[in-house]
Amino acid sequence: MTTNVPAIQFLPTGIVLPQESDVLTGVLADMNQAFGGDMNQGLTTPQGQLAQSETAIIGDKNNTIAYILNQINPNFASGIWQDAIGAIYFLTRLPAVPTTVQLLCTGANGTSIPIGAMAQDAGGNIYTCTQAGVIPIGGSITLSFACQTAGAIVCTANTVTKIYQSIVGWDTVNNPTNGVTGSLVESRANFEVRRRASVALNAHGSLPSIQGAVFNVANVIDVYAYENVTDATINVGATNYPLLPHSVYVGVVGGASQDIANAIWTKKNEGSNMNGNTSVIVYDTSYSLPYPQYNITYNVPTSTTIKFQVNVSDVNGLSGDLVVQIQNAIIAAMTGSDGGVRARIGSTIFASRFFAGIQAINPQLTLVSLLLGTVTPTLSSVTMGIDQYPVTSASDINVTLV
Repeated sequence: MTTNVPAIQFLPTGIVLPQESDVLTGVLADMNQAFGGDMNQGLTTPQGQLAQSETAIIGDKNNTIAYILNQINPNFASGIWQDAIGAIYFLTRLPAVPTTVQLLCTGANGTSIPIGAMAQDAGGNIYTCTQAGVIPIGGSITLSFACQTAGAIVCTANTVTKIYQSIVGWDTVNNPTNGVTGSLVESRANFEVRRRASVALNAHGSLPSIQGAVFNVANVIDVYAYENVTDATINVGATNYPLLPHSVYVGVVGGASQDIANAIWTKKNEGSNMNGNTSVIVYDTSYSLPYPQYNITYNVPTSTTIKFQVNVSDVNGLSGDLVVQIQNAIIAAMTGSDGGVRARIGSTIFASRFFAGIQAINPQLTLVSLLLGTVTPTLSSVTMGIDQYPVTSASDINVTLV
C-alpha cells in the first residue's frame, strides 16, 4: 500500500522531517483516494478534522523519532541516553556535589589540622577539612573544607565561624570569601563538559589527560589546566598569573587534596615544574618500602564574588517574592543547576547568560537591564583569571523595580 504522506529522510547530514503542511496534504490525498475521489477537503468538515488529527499524530511521532535519534549525539543526549554514552568512557553521572569553602584557621604555631577536622556555619551546616595543614609561625593557614551535606548550599562570606570539633591549638576559623556552591545531580551540560575532558583520560603527559584525570576525582567541581613550554616565566589570563618555566598549572575546585595530587602525578610528564598554592606528598607504591615520594603542587583558585545589579519593570500582579526568585535564578545559572554549564575557572561570564532564567519567572516580567562586576556591577561581562573561581550569593544580587 502506498501513501501520499511524505516520509522522514535519513541523509548523511542527519534526519530531515517533512513539514506538517505537506503531511496534511498527503493525508487528505490518501483519504480522497480511499473514498473514491471528489471528497470535500475543507478543514472544517468532519473528514478535514480527522485529517488534521491524523497529521498531528504523525507530526508528534516524527518529532519523537528525531528526538530519539539525536540522543546518540553527545551534543544533544540527555537522561539515560547520556548516561549510556558516558558509560562508554567508564563515566557515571555525578551525584550531588558538596559546597566547598576556603577557611582561614588561626592558632598556635605548629598545630596540625588534619583531614576530617570540622567547622560549622551560622545555619548549622558542618564543613569537613579535605586538605591537611600545619599552622605556621604567622599564626594562620587557609585550608579547603567541604560541606557534609551535598547539594546547592550557599556559603556566604564570614558565616563559617565555629570550630565544631575542638583541636588543641586551633583557636578560630572564618571564611573571608564566599564558598563555591555545590549542586544537585550533575546536569546534562556539566556531564558533557566532563565527558569531553575524559576523552584523554587514558593518555599521559598531555594537558587534556591531566584535566580528565582530575575531573574524574570525586567531588571535583571544576578543573583548569595550562602549561608554559618556554624557558621564562610567563603571565597568563585576566590576573596575569605567573607560570614557572617549563611548568604545568592545574587549578582545581573541590575534591580531596590527596586524590587530586595522585591524579596529577599519574598523568604529568617527568621533571616538569608545577605552580600553585597547595602542595601534597605522593608516594610511589610500585617500589618497596621506603616508598619514593614526590611533592605535587596545584592551585586552589580564589573564590571571586560576582555582584549583580538587576533592573526589572514593576508589573502589577507579579509575585511578592520576585526579588528572591530573581536571586535564585541567577544563582542557579551560576552553579549550572538550571541545566546549563556552571560559571568556571578562567571563563567569561556574560550578562546574557542570566536573561532566560529571569524571564522564565513570569511572562509579564520585563528585564530592563542586568550588569555585573567583581567590585561594582557596571559591566556586561566579566572574565575570571585562571586562579579565580566565580561565586555569588543572594546578598550580592541587588534587584531594583523600576
